[in-house]
Amino acid sequence: MVTRWAIDHPVHDLFNGLARQKWKRRSCGAGAHGLRIYDWARFEVRPWHRSDRRHWVIARRSVARPQEISSYTAYCPAETTLDDLIRIAGSRWAIEECSQSAKQECGLDDCQVRRYPGWHRHMTLAMAATPA
Repeated sequence: MVTRWAIDHPVHDLFNGLARQKWKRRSCGAGAHGLRIYDWARFEVRPWHRSDRRHWVIARRSVARPQEISSYTAYCPAETTLDDLIRIAGSRWAIEECSQSAKQECGLDDCQVRRYPGWHRHMTLAMAATPA
């Protein structure tokens, strides 16, 4: 278990030299070219925070290029498994794709929203202009 060390060092350093058996090869869902398969690992950070919740740093490593590691931070119920975290991380692509689509269709990529009233006005006009 990694505690204070993880907070005081770059996240990438957590996973350098991690034993091969600690990485789990899993798919995080289907992509445009088939299953997106990566090696995954996680470290608990801040275990003293709450007994019913956990802070995890999750790493995703390329199978073809193992030196390429991406990491995520998760705060979740204590019983959350690595497979659950991988599935949730995999859903990020669908969310980003929908968000990008919405930006283009609603004109949000052209709008500089600073406050809620401006966003509300823009969205009202975009919905009124969109054919049913």
